[in-house]
Amino acid sequence: MKFFLDTADVAEIKSLVETGLVDGVTTNPTLIAQSGRRFKDAIAEICALVPGPVSAEVTATDLKGMLEEGRCLAKIASNVTIKVPLTLEGLKACRIFTNEGIKVNVTLCFSAAQAILAAKAGATFISPFIGRLDDIGETGMALIHQIVEIYGNYPTFKTEVLAASVRSPLHVVDAALAGADVVTLPPKVLRQLYNHPLTEKGISSFLADWEKTGQTILE
Repeated sequence: MKFFLDTADVAEIKSLVETGLVDGVTTNPTLIAQSGRRFKDAIAEICALVPGPVSAEVTATDLKGMLEEGRCLAKIASNVTIKVPLTLEGLKACRIFTNEGIKVNVTLCFSAAQAILAAKAGATFISPFIGRLDDIGETGMALIHQIVEIYGNYPTFKTEVLAASVRSPLHVVDAALAGADVVTLPPKVLRQLYNHPLTEKGISSFLADWEKTGQTILE
């Protein structure tokens, strides 16, 4: 499973890229606004930090606007992935971008039917939103299972399932169990993955016992 960071915070990205665990980054207009950065400057800096895909989202809702914005963003760096919404215009743009050799992340997916359309449109990634479905009383992870199973039935579908709107480590584990290709997660959730009280307790116990020996490894 690949890990993408869901943030536009360059400092956070720099810190976590050093772990070797980060395979890409996803951004959206909200995250860019929170960063306080100029959109294209932020994307360029992130692309320089991360060798993998960096999703940059168009804000236009019409086909002509999406194509103009997407082509402009794609020129920033070779690892830019254009993010388009799962609308009819977004699917049209997806097909055109894909035919032009531009990677596409189709976002705001909330049904298996939508995911089928994205795969047929040639999307590089499909982003089902787990947390937002949970918020309205549905089971977001069930959608991941459905999409993974459907895509598995058709070898010609090359679209990767990118579990999005992740809220907790449990979402990450469940997405992995479901067979999602990618999970995009906030920095906070990535850090929560390695924290466990028994790990901390074990380290303290081992160090205390080692101190009693009076030894150092480097002596």
